Amino acid sequence: MKTLIVGLMLFSIPGFRMAPPRHLVGTAAVAQVRRGGRWYLAESGHAVYCRGPVITVAMGDGSMRKVATYCQGSHPLVPLKE
Repeated sequence: MKTLIVGLMLFSIPGFRMAPPRHLVGTAAVAQVRRGGRWYLAESGHAVYCRGPVITVAMGDGSMRKVATYCQGSHPLVPLKE
């Protein structure tokens, strides 16, 4: 009887409740996002994952530069290393 009362008291305290098992939802979401893209080497030397085409853009100084479009992260256009 004491065991039952102690068990009920422990489960009534919010910190003692059992946490639900963690699901690996992040990996499924990443797999869906990465469908149809390709990895490129950025001018900075980092690998970037982009879903759009590679286009040539005229820079302000008159030179031409290849950039990858629709890239993950904070930069939608990433200059590529040639």
